[in-house]
Amino acid sequence: MFERRRIARTRSGEIRLGLAREERALLGAVMDGVRRRLDDDPDDDALRRLFPPAHADDEEAEREYRDLVHEGLLEGRRGALRVVEETLDRDRLSAEEAESWLGALNDARLVLGTLLDVTEETYAAELDENDPRDRELAVFAYLSWLQEQLVEALAAGVD
Repeated sequence: MFERRRIARTRSGEIRLGLAREERALLGAVMDGVRRRLDDDPDDDALRRLFPPAHADDEEAEREYRDLVHEGLLEGRRGALRVVEETLDRDRLSAEEAESWLGALNDARLVLGTLLDVTEETYAAELDENDPRDRELAVFAYLSWLQEQLVEALAAGVD
């Protein structure tokens, strides 16, 4: 589907980003969109997969849980997005920065997948240029492809 690898581990242990200018611009726009949703309304339905309930059958326990951890989770997600935005123009990432990228890519996929109502069947289907979601589904597939490469690059450094 896509051409050459964009992400790989170097011999020195850094993560090399071989992203074109257009790809970096797309990633910047996607990350900005996720950040705006987090900043504007952390209870936005598109974010529901980022904060699944821990106690779905117990409203009081769920409220207590959210009171305890939600702000920390929210700040962690914002922090990962910040790392991507701050390092987007670089060609190399530390392993720690790459882990932030991994989290932010996953979050972006979850939000976009929720907005597009992505299912297992969506994964199995070919992109259809007549589908009004075609471009967004292509972005979703691209984010998935990058995430896979990043996981492989990070795993290449594990003994």
